[in-house]
Amino acid sequence: MSTSDKADNKIEEVKGKAKEAVGDATDNEQWQAEGKVDQTKANLKQAGEKVKDAFKK
Repeated sequence: MSTSDKADNKIEEVKGKAKEAVGDATDNEQWQAEGKVDQTKANLKQAGEKVKDAFKK
């Protein structure tokens, strides 16, 4: 996994957590759901990169 990809995925995950937290604080279900989706997408990307790295070895 390249360092920039790893950083981009982590940033996306943090943005998702922030969006979910704002949704929780404001009782906005759409933001809560979007935050969870963003986090899930970032985690899946990270997992995919780890699989690629495993096959490179």
